[in-house]
Amino acid sequence: MVLPLFLSPSNSSKTLSNLHRHLQGSNATKRPYARMGLYDDLLLNGYYTTRLWIGTPPQKFALIVDTGSTITYVPCSSCEQCGKHQDPKFQPELSTSYQPVKCNIDCTCDDENVQCVYDRQYAEMSASSGVLGEDIISFGNQSELAPQRAVFGCENLETGDIYSQHADGIMGLGRGDLSIVDQLVEKGVISDSFSLCYGGMDIGGGAMVLGGISPPSDMVFTESDPVRSPYYNIDLKEIHVAGKRLPLNPSVFDGRHGTVLDSGTTYAYLPETAFAAFKDAFMKQLTALKQIRGPDPNYNDICFSGAPSDVSQLSNTFPPIDMVFGNGQQLSLSPENYLFRHSKVRGAYCLGVFQNGHDPTTLLGGIIARNTLVMYDRENSKMGFWKTNCSELWERLHRTGAPAPSSSASNRTNSTIGMPPTLAPSNQLQYILPGSGI
Repeated sequence: MVLPLFLSPSNSSKTLSNLHRHLQGSNATKRPYARMGLYDDLLLNGYYTTRLWIGTPPQKFALIVDTGSTITYVPCSSCEQCGKHQDPKFQPELSTSYQPVKCNIDCTCDDENVQCVYDRQYAEMSASSGVLGEDIISFGNQSELAPQRAVFGCENLETGDIYSQHADGIMGLGRGDLSIVDQLVEKGVISDSFSLCYGGMDIGGGAMVLGGISPPSDMVFTESDPVRSPYYNIDLKEIHVAGKRLPLNPSVFDGRHGTVLDSGTTYAYLPETAFAAFKDAFMKQLTALKQIRGPDPNYNDICFSGAPSDVSQLSNTFPPIDMVFGNGQQLSLSPENYLFRHSKVRGAYCLGVFQNGHDPTTLLGGIIARNTLVMYDRENSKMGFWKTNCSELWERLHRTGAPAPSSSASNRTNSTIGMPPTLAPSNQLQYILPGSGI
């Protein structure tokens, strides 16, 4: 029987109630925030989704939460090539509050120079394109944030993984004018911050907050430089395996885009030199386990059998891994932050850290953030990490009963202006670096 990794009841109640006080009363929360649930499972689905409503009356959508995307989009009723997704297509003709975004100097226009359009190209023949529209979005009945007007993409074409995915679209949380976060900050309705908390192995789910919260006292912070990269980067300097520092120059984590944290990527990817050192140190700690083939013969996954099926016991078999930041603060990773279950062998696990091809970028996907509240404090150019039980966190936040949004609600989001390229070991959507503008 596989048991989930839970906090002890006493600690769980104390730490989560403390966080609720942070949400309720702090300088960061003088403005309202949107408190939203996360759904799906990182490794089963390759992503987490949240629920947004768009239009009057509201139409519901399940959107992939993506910090590497800067536009939100959903399939439009006029789409000639869109896949079958979780919910019906958005029908702008049924929304009394919908308005097309008219052609202007700040956007790419359609052939008739009437309406703004967008086009996102991805690797592996994946693409999303359509028109830009504006409508009311709402964030569910657990949100203190009232419904707001926002611009989003109404898809007319999908290909590849975007066409075949179960989720309706993408909620863009990246840095950019069309990002849902930037639009809400520009309106002055939330502070310039948001937080994500992904559930652990075998559990999934979690919570998301759009807007600022007061951080827990023991949250670990690192600098995030928006000038250095358009992506959410962190100041990684060292990696330790089983308490021993990898023999690497800190500059190895500063190539190209630096070290990027991206919720739309599943696994972690290291530059060639860093991965070789990490793999060598990791393998030396696992002499008692048997190395086996991975579940997919197309990839050379590093997998082991003989480990406990109980997730809470994995730390007795697999080594602790620590990331040390430029300010000296340290984030400790448990096995669920770097392993995934072998889909064909019980009690077997595979390493969720891979070489990033020949790309010098260090890319840290959602696996790193399991059961970790990650604060994207854009206002102060830093990111915070706090270990907690994310699935239980959402349940507690949900039970507090925040005011429901007004009945004119509408909510919705997704897109991807671009993300660092990844070397995908499985069914991963691979992104092409963004161009400028829409």
